Amino acid sequence: MTSASVASQLADWRDHALTLEHEVKKVVVGQDQAIRAINIAIFARGHVLLEGGVGVGKTTLLQSIARGLGGAYERIEGTVDLMPNDLIYHTFLGEDGRPKVEEGPLLRAGEQLSVFFFNEINRARPQVHALMLRVMAERHVTAFKKEYRLPHMLVFADRNQVEKNETFEIPSAARDRFMMEIPIDIPDDRDLRKALMFDVKFQHAERLTQQVQSGVLAYDQLNAFSDVLQSHIQASDVLQEYALDLWQATQSPAAFGVRLESVDVNRLIHTGASPRGMGMLLKAARVHAWLMQREHLYPEDIHAVFHEIIAHRLVLNPMFESRRTQLSRELTQQILATVSVPERAKAA
Repeated sequence: MTSASVASQLADWRDHALTLEHEVKKVVVGQDQAIRAINIAIFARGHVLLEGGVGVGKTTLLQSIARGLGGAYERIEGTVDLMPNDLIYHTFLGEDGRPKVEEGPLLRAGEQLSVFFFNEINRARPQVHALMLRVMAERHVTAFKKEYRLPHMLVFADRNQVEKNETFEIPSAARDRFMMEIPIDIPDDRDLRKALMFDVKFQHAERLTQQVQSGVLAYDQLNAFSDVLQSHIQASDVLQEYALDLWQATQSPAAFGVRLESVDVNRLIHTGASPRGMGMLLKAARVHAWLMQREHLYPEDIHAVFHEIIAHRLVLNPMFESRRTQLSRELTQQILATVSVPERAKAA
């Protein structure tokens, strides 16, 4: 492929990526940062945890994304009695009174599955998590004596962060399988809050998502294009050294002068970011650079995705786990503010 054809391909896909953002923003208001982060995850081909309370619009957001992507959208609810097989098949009585077996939500759409939403994943048992994580990693599953391939599937999951009874928190090793954890917060803007309360269009989610242009992206071509994108965006030696410093700061923040007002950072961190996490950080940063029409990584490309990729990977000492959301956000902010950016990296 010639450099001219690569440049044309990159520009064409960028136009479609920005169109997807524009389409989703028409129906999901006050979530511009989350929409950009999800767009980055799509092109970096990474699974996503969603962080947010009940009723903040996660389902509407994902249905809108799925419509713009094309392909199929499937969803399952986490419950304490959910079993691994419920992802694969379900049984029921047919009209003739005989038992019937049909493909479950993971298999129904076959290779056309592009978005799978696991709602309240921490209400499902660890056995269910284990199956889900394996499918996320391998993107195929064997059932009914044949192999089902899921090459285009991205998994989105959220957690019930209010109720603790009958929940099974995802362990740190499992969280590491998700590229990002993206905050979905209630908008601060008063006018947006008023619109969400009083504009009746926001009370009809299904009708709302139909306003999104269908098939903005060719979901079944994203894997191949992602490889092209990742190969095209370059990182200077200075930028690589800066990224290594950030990695070390997640493991030993005090050594870099990182401080938090409410917590001794020497006691806060048990384990920093993993090698997989740092690899995902650079993948996502390259996508951000591409969206900003750059061919080389800048520090701000790493900064743009640092919290979403690193925060959920930090293993805190148990005494701080109840404050994970607040403390991990403060820590990632302080790491970026404290670790010095080499001058040459700013113009890499």
